[in-house]
Amino acid sequence: MPISSEAAKVRARIAGKKRQNPDADVTDDQRELKMTTLEDYVQRVIASAPLPTPEQIARLRALLPPVG
Repeated sequence: MPISSEAAKVRARIAGKKRQNPDADVTDDQRELKMTTLEDYVQRVIASAPLPTPEQIARLRALLPPVG
């Protein structure tokens, strides 16, 4: 499955930083790439699934870490 253009941009940014400095800290960029990839996946799953019930949404929300 192809990656989104946003994920490709982040991946290219990581590669560019590593080319310039192999010891560069790209932790934040890697985190952004993982989140972008996750968002892409979730969007594909949601697009192919029927609408969830309120109970199912609550179960999905429970999987996410607390904010703040």
